[in-house]
Amino acid sequence: MKRTWGILLGLLVVGAPVAVRAQFTYSTNGGVITLASYTGSGGAVVISNFVNSIGSNAFLGKSTLTSVTIPGSVTNIGAEAFYECSGLTSVTIPGSVTNIGNYAFGYCDALTNAVISNGVTGIGADAFFFCPKLASVTIPGNITDFATVFADCSNLTTVMIASGVTSIVSDAFQFCTTLTSVTIPGSVTSIGAEAFLECAGLTSITIPGSVTNIGADALGDCASLTAITVDNTNLFYSSVNGVLFDKSQKTLIQYPLHRAGGNYEIPGSVTSIWDAFAGCATLTNVMIGNSVTNIGADAFWGCLSLISVAIPASVTSIGADAFYGCSSLTSVTIPGSVTNFGEWAFASCTMLTNATICNGVSNLNNYAFASCSDLTSVTIPGSVTSIGADAFYWCSNLTSVTIPGSVTSIGENAFTDCRILNSVCFEGNAPPQSTNVFEYANNAKVYYLPGTTGWSNTFAGVPTAFWVLPNPMILNNEPSMGVQSNGFGFMISWATNLSVVVEACTNLGNPVWVPVWTNGLTGGCCCFSDLEWTNYPGRFYRITTP
Repeated sequence: MKRTWGILLGLLVVGAPVAVRAQFTYSTNGGVITLASYTGSGGAVVISNFVNSIGSNAFLGKSTLTSVTIPGSVTNIGAEAFYECSGLTSVTIPGSVTNIGNYAFGYCDALTNAVISNGVTGIGADAFFFCPKLASVTIPGNITDFATVFADCSNLTTVMIASGVTSIVSDAFQFCTTLTSVTIPGSVTSIGAEAFLECAGLTSITIPGSVTNIGADALGDCASLTAITVDNTNLFYSSVNGVLFDKSQKTLIQYPLHRAGGNYEIPGSVTSIWDAFAGCATLTNVMIGNSVTNIGADAFWGCLSLISVAIPASVTSIGADAFYGCSSLTSVTIPGSVTNFGEWAFASCTMLTNATICNGVSNLNNYAFASCSDLTSVTIPGSVTSIGADAFYWCSNLTSVTIPGSVTSIGENAFTDCRILNSVCFEGNAPPQSTNVFEYANNAKVYYLPGTTGWSNTFAGVPTAFWVLPNPMILNNEPSMGVQSNGFGFMISWATNLSVVVEACTNLGNPVWVPVWTNGLTGGCCCFSDLEWTNYPGRFYRITTP
């Protein structure tokens, strides 16, 4: 066969003009003739009708190519065959072609028209990626699924998907910012993640009854979307007033970002919120029902107009970036039920002045309140054991913070660039020192209670001093707290050289307080021990001054 092909090719070349002979190179395999490369000067190119396949990279980067005629003999267009042919304005793919390879027409900047005939059964990933002038396209019904074929086709306004297509896979029309109309046929069962992400011109969409799977962010950042409609026959999804839910309405999947009205009450059936409101610039107030347990990652990311949100005590998890960039949010209360607090959860909430963290929250993750430039003060509850890296980075108006004795870990740069922070009060022993905790917080001073341990003249590079409270207090996180070998005791902290009195009673219902110990606080603290505590069925203590 190779010898026969050599004779045939010789006859074809002899009969061709000299200029044409040098334009193409060919290869053959099992009788299939492939156009391997083109080296001509561009313009309008006609491919001979003996060619069965256009090879990978055949016209790669030929910016002078303006049009190409593909004959009915071609059954395959290889990967990147016309990649970066920036002068190509139109192409018609005949019905003989069954497969278009990955990136086959990617970065064809001038391509305005692409006709894909019904014979095509497979379109490779990114086949028409970044064809910014392509205005309309019809997806043949013989294609059962297609990949990120038209992503970044920023001038694409209309898409017709023929009946027979079963899957719209991830990123298929991502960043098609002018897409205004798309009809999904009843043959489609799956819509992949980010399939229509940032299709800013899309105003409405109908999900047919056949769809069984919708991937994450499939309709994310569609800024003009006013309503999502789900066919009533769908067994997996539903819509209420234009909002997309799963069929049971326990999961809120997507809120149309241009839905009328700034207020929204999440139905009481909902237990989980995906990144449903991310990028919604019109939402001003949201009421979260008492059945919600999970606020997912990016749930309210970039809701620039959101001024009010009440997080109920049912919520146990706030995902990463959940309220990132909610620049109109002024206050928030995080209930003690929250056991998972994601990174960047409230970062860049630039108008947030008050953050109430309730007892029960165990950690403040990395960047939790980073760049909350209006946050003025924060009290961290005694349930928190760790403060993540950059947790309060660039909180430029933060003046004071109280850190409970439960905190055993403070991450790097936790308070970096808090430039007017002047008071950091620790209620317990010194935690391990991380790198640059207070970098560029040049006014900061660390205060600690007398009787706590691990302190020196500086902590993480900033000076330290005794924290003198208005009244004496019991340090309940000290090793001396509780039953000891010589009695029941605890550490008392207050001001240096002042005296305190410990009083005891046996009945809080009808107390008779009796002084049992008086002492001065040398160095601001002393350790009390009651040697007689075993003589009573129950004994209670309080501290007073002489």
